[in-house]
Parts: sequence; structure tokens; C-alpha cells
Amino acid sequence: TAHARHAGAVIDASPPGARLVFLGSTRRFSRWPDAHGNGVRAGEAAFLASGRRGVMLHPTMIYGAEGENNVQRLAALMRRLPILPLPNGGASLVQPIHQSDVSACVLAALRGTAQGAITIAGPEAMTYAAFCAAIAQACGLRPRPVLPLPAWALMAASPLTRLPGLPRIGPDEIRRLTEDKAFDITAMREALGVNPMPLAEGLRQMFRPSSP
Repeated sequence: TAHARHAGAVIDASPPGARLVFLGSTRRFSRWPDAHGNGVRAGEAAFLASGRRGVMLHPTMIYGAEGENNVQRLAALMRRLPILPLPNGGASLVQPIHQSDVSACVLAALRGTAQGAITIAGPEAMTYAAFCAAIAQACGLRPRPVLPLPAWALMAASPLTRLPGLPRIGPDEIRRLTEDKAFDITAMREALGVNPMPLAEGLRQMFRPSSP
């Protein structure tokens, strides 16, 4: 298993009969290309053109892994702010996937016969505002009122997140929050046999108290 940006090198170095599994990203579908998304697109093109056996998995936002910077950063932000400023009121759709489901998809891709590029995501899409409210509830906070702001205003203010005590959020991340990230996961369920965990359960596992 390797990251999509290394696909060309892995294909060249691996035995012809090897089954290959690459980890890409749904960033490859973004309207605003960046180095990460471009690397995934190039890796996918190399893999599909090679005709090699295997799968390239494109996960959506991953949460639940130790040290991940998505849910934990949002929780930290909501602990510090009484309101939550979101571009367009957080109306864009997201479909986060738990780390355990990503691992299950990788194992299924290695052991099975699925072929090609497969998008993997949580069981259902929701607005970003609803996602934030679910995180607040899971970590014991009152859901923060959402302050709708234009994306350009939040992008201009993003340098303020460099202040001590605030999670850092860049302008490119804010711009991507205006995109819908909702995906069909039929191939994930049928070709890989993985039914993803509901967000509420994944968040419950993340924020449950540690055993003494």
C-alpha cells in the first residue's frame, strides 16, 4: 500500500503480478487544484494507464485516527469561540469517514478482486454546520450558533488563526469548505464489502472517557 503520488515509482518497482493498493484523496475532485490534489490525479492516471491489478482508494475527510487534525481541530476551535463563523453558514456537504473504515477498505482491496479507483466515505452526507454540531455534542459542548460569513471574508481573516491558542486554518481550507463533498459509496459497499460507521458512533468512540 502506498500514497497515490508515489504510484508511478511503485508500479515501476513492483513485480508484474503484484496486487497494488494506493491511497488517494477526494481532493482530486476539487475545483481548486493544489499540489496534493494534482499529485493524486497524476498517480491515478499512472495507475489506470498501467493496467496493473489493484485499487486506488479515494477517502473523504478522515477522522478518528490518533493525531488527526480535522475533528480535533474543530473541537478545539469550538472550545474557544462562543459562535462559529462558517463560509455560507456551513451549508456545503461533507461525508467524513472513520479511520477504522479506511483500514477495512485497504485490507479488502488487498485481499479481494476489486479493480480501479474507488471513492470511500461515510454512510451519508451532511452539512458542515451539522457536522460541527455533532462534534460539539460528542465532546460535551453546547452546539455553537453559526455566524454565516462570505468565504472571502474568512479567507482574509485566516492569518488571525496564527494567534496563540487558536487552531490554524489556511485560506485554501476555507475555500474548500464552500464545495460539496458528497459521494456515491455503492462501490465501497459492493466491491469492497465495507459498510461505513455512522458519524455519531465514530465520534462517540473518539470522545468516550479513557478507562482509569
